[in-house]
Amino acid sequence: MTVVVTGASGHVGANLVRSLLDQGRQVRAVLRGAPIGLEGLDIEHVQGDVRDRASLERAFAGAEVVFHLAAVISIMGDKGGAVRAVNVEGVRNAAEAALAAGVRRLVHVSSIHSFDLEDRRAPLDETRPRATEPHEPAYNLSKYAGEQELRRVIERGLDATIVNPTGIIGPHDYRPSRTGRLLLSLYRRRLPALIPGGFDFVDVRDVVAGILAAEERGGIGENYILGGRYTTAKEIGQIAHAITGRRPPRLTSPMWLARATAPFSELAGKAMRREPLYTRESLLALRANPDIRHDRAAEVLGYRPRPIEETIRDSYACFARRGVVPADAVKG
Repeated sequence: MTVVVTGASGHVGANLVRSLLDQGRQVRAVLRGAPIGLEGLDIEHVQGDVRDRASLERAFAGAEVVFHLAAVISIMGDKGGAVRAVNVEGVRNAAEAALAAGVRRLVHVSSIHSFDLEDRRAPLDETRPRATEPHEPAYNLSKYAGEQELRRVIERGLDATIVNPTGIIGPHDYRPSRTGRLLLSLYRRRLPALIPGGFDFVDVRDVVAGILAAEERGGIGENYILGGRYTTAKEIGQIAHAITGRRPPRLTSPMWLARATAPFSELAGKAMRREPLYTRESLLALRANPDIRHDRAAEVLGYRPRPIEETIRDSYACFARRGVVPADAVKG
């Protein structure tokens, strides 16, 4: 039977599609544009847009399972309504289309950002409060709102489960992602300084393993945090140095200075029409609860994340194979 992947050309999608093919499954990738990172793979390509429910109904026809990955990640507000249109209304459309198609199961890849990351009084697990306060970033609000839309369709009979990855990093990062760009900037020595703080980072391959385990064992309507290890920006620089020999920036900007200059970073990004180096929203993430637990995923899904050092090494090795960095970039 066919399995469908929305957002197949993203970082998680590129890795999930490869794992599904390794399992011998027939994969249908729902794409809005070019099949970035999927070239040469034996999969079916269909054009579709999560904002267009009819296109999803056509894409899901005859499918056994839908893996819903499509999302807009933002550190700059709602991006003219795109964040809500994709992350909230798009989830509703995917759920409605999956129900209409009679799929066996939908696995929704949400985000740790659907939880209240500012509350540091206790470890963050699936029982903790959600991102609902108006002052929270649009992306965070959209991820929880999308889950609520999914649950409304679950109440009408859809079999679906939810995974919540933390900060994703790892190989087959073709666009590349924000974490991939960080690794490349460290290698190319393009960062004037590091920013204090950190985040819980997880290998994309471990996220894929969690997604596939959730397909088989995840409870209907249940959330499963797929986390790794809290790692500071300074630690990432040190690990990258040990692997590539490229020294990270010597300076670490004080958080007060980063916060004061964030609006100018945002304006510069807009002027150059590219994502800013950092924003007020990204700085909030760097001050998030550092104690994120994935005990439920470990118990129910058999989830076991690998060390961050292995992830960063494999990321650089993948960049080297593709010619993004020199072939001898991995030294240590």
